[in-house]
Amino acid sequence: MLFNSLIFLIFLPCVFSVYWLLKPGYRNGLLLLASYYFYFSYNPWFLLLLIGTSALDFYLAKAISKTDEAATRKTFLAISILSNIGVLFVFKYFIFFYNTGLSLFNPNAALLTNLIIPAGLSFYTFQSISYTIDVYRRKYKADDTLQDFLLYVSFFPHMVAGPIVRHHTLMPQLKTVHYWKTIEWAPAVKLIVWGYFKKMVIADNLALIVDPVFDKLPGDFNSLEYVITGFLFLVQLYADFSGYSDIAIGVAKLFRINLSLNWNRPLLATSVSDYWKRHHISLTGWFKDYVYISLGGNRVSTPRWVFNILIVFVLSGFWHGASFTFIIWGLLNGIFYLFEHIPLFKRVQIPQPLRRLYTLFFISVFFIAFRANTTSDLEFIYREIFLKCNLEGNMKHLLSINDRIFNLVIALMVGFLFLKEIGEENHILKPTRFKDNFLRPAFYLVVGVFIFAFGNFNANSFIYFQF
Repeated sequence: MLFNSLIFLIFLPCVFSVYWLLKPGYRNGLLLLASYYFYFSYNPWFLLLLIGTSALDFYLAKAISKTDEAATRKTFLAISILSNIGVLFVFKYFIFFYNTGLSLFNPNAALLTNLIIPAGLSFYTFQSISYTIDVYRRKYKADDTLQDFLLYVSFFPHMVAGPIVRHHTLMPQLKTVHYWKTIEWAPAVKLIVWGYFKKMVIADNLALIVDPVFDKLPGDFNSLEYVITGFLFLVQLYADFSGYSDIAIGVAKLFRINLSLNWNRPLLATSVSDYWKRHHISLTGWFKDYVYISLGGNRVSTPRWVFNILIVFVLSGFWHGASFTFIIWGLLNGIFYLFEHIPLFKRVQIPQPLRRLYTLFFISVFFIAFRANTTSDLEFIYREIFLKCNLEGNMKHLLSINDRIFNLVIALMVGFLFLKEIGEENHILKPTRFKDNFLRPAFYLVVGVFIFAFGNFNANSFIYFQF
């Protein structure tokens, strides 16, 4: 079930209404059933996988919490990690390793095709792993009921594409009795409307420009058009994924649940390092807490710190997909992250607008690796950009993909997105009674009009569902 589908517009009011009519003791049970139905709609068989892995981690965490014997605790933790990583490997990485190994020994061998990856697999496995690790680290005891834990893992707004929430932020809210009169209607509606605008007006329409470029290589596009396409994909991915997060956080607020911030205007970052403090915050935080710190963080020698940074970025790339293009994407970001920590680079004084342009250029170029279908495609595009530097024809091929009116509307909508984020970043509009009571509602009314006027209503899937 997609947030931008008709069935969800029926599902949400039904769940919302029944939830607030029920006595508090039955509400979590309803949310769990609703969350499982939400996931069941993708693939019934994968629901069994979700329940099985969640239940296993619940009982393993219980076993870890009940014993002080170090060897036993490590054994149960290892079972939890290996079982979750094993599921990820089978569905997401086995074919990649199998085909890669087979190609090394027999280039003409028949390769396996990719399996269908369960929706949100990487998200809910990471959330479940974090729980058993935190119990092992004695951060808290495993004293939850099975129902509450299963809901913690599968709460439908965030389950499929995040944000990845931690036990100590979500579980206390699930155990708290909430009241209808305390619903934060204004923040919820604003987030939901803005999320739908990002997804349906920005992301889905940008896909009609970006996809033809990447799916018809080699094409007639020049170096400038490939760079611009990389930028447009960066905006598309941001609007698609942050749009999902906005809707998820807004929907959760309808049940008085506050999910963590997942995006903090990354397109306005002033460096690659700054970008990664703003982009997909819950995943970045997960890798920091459970990989980077476990490897020693920055409390090690310089060569080891460099290794820690690179391995985190490479693993982050590989988390996104079983392809060398994702590994290259992660490695490029890691190298530039390290480059920006060289003392000489830090001493260079660059005006903020130029720093933002520098960041947008390189992040856009890096995300070409994220979007490229194959390493051959990636090699072709990078060769066009950095070796041929061909500017012939300006942007005529890119602009000819769609008609002029479409291109103009999308340019205006992307500009509208940036203006809002620049205003928020620089606190241009100070809080006033007029702003809160009239200007803000009028703004979101206009956004709603934009959705109905320019939105893509084809119920396109969210990009991160494949991860």
